[in-house]
Amino acid sequence: MDFGMDKVLEKSAATVQARPAITLLFFASGFAALLYQIAWQRALFGWYGVDLDSVSVIVSVFMLGLGVGAFVGGWLADRFNKQRVLVFSLIELTIAVFGVFSLGIIDSIGAFFSADSIPRLVVLTFVVFVVPTCAMGATLPVLVTELAERSRNVGLSIGNLYFTNTLGAAAGAIMAGHAFLSIGGLDLVVTMAAGLNLAVSAVAYAVCRRGV
Repeated sequence: MDFGMDKVLEKSAATVQARPAITLLFFASGFAALLYQIAWQRALFGWYGVDLDSVSVIVSVFMLGLGVGAFVGGWLADRFNKQRVLVFSLIELTIAVFGVFSLGIIDSIGAFFSADSIPRLVVLTFVVFVVPTCAMGATLPVLVTELAERSRNVGLSIGNLYFTNTLGAAAGAIMAGHAFLSIGGLDLVVTMAAGLNLAVSAVAYAVCRRGV
């Protein structure tokens, strides 16, 4: 009996089973990310005011954090190549912990700097959100590297995960704007996002424990 072939087939079957779970996790992660962005952007209007310039600054800061996080995620994926799903779980947990306290942090800091200059507010915004935005940016390279290694198809892995995450983000934006904000305001939006992050973290940890 060819035990080597049996192990290969078993690993291949486990990989096929893991793909839908990882894809669903990334959908939920994208959903939560847009909930946060909408809630934090509205909260930050108290610092900047509401106009085109303030929206541009806030979105730019978020994109900068995501970009830095992508580099960090690539390093993490290579450094912890045997525990990438666990790394993803810890990243989601980090985002959830920050999310729980995020509105309080924004309000507390804004009380001291609301009348400050725009350049200093930009720097302050980046400092406040550098951890969660970098964490969000790190999720894609971590999971892409994991799936690419399993499937041996980098293009398909990137395409599937990016599509899934973008779809989740679009769904999150729609739900935040048309449901959660009108029902419970920013508190509900952030609570829903943090709850999703915690659920994603827990499921990813369970997948890691099973060795799938």
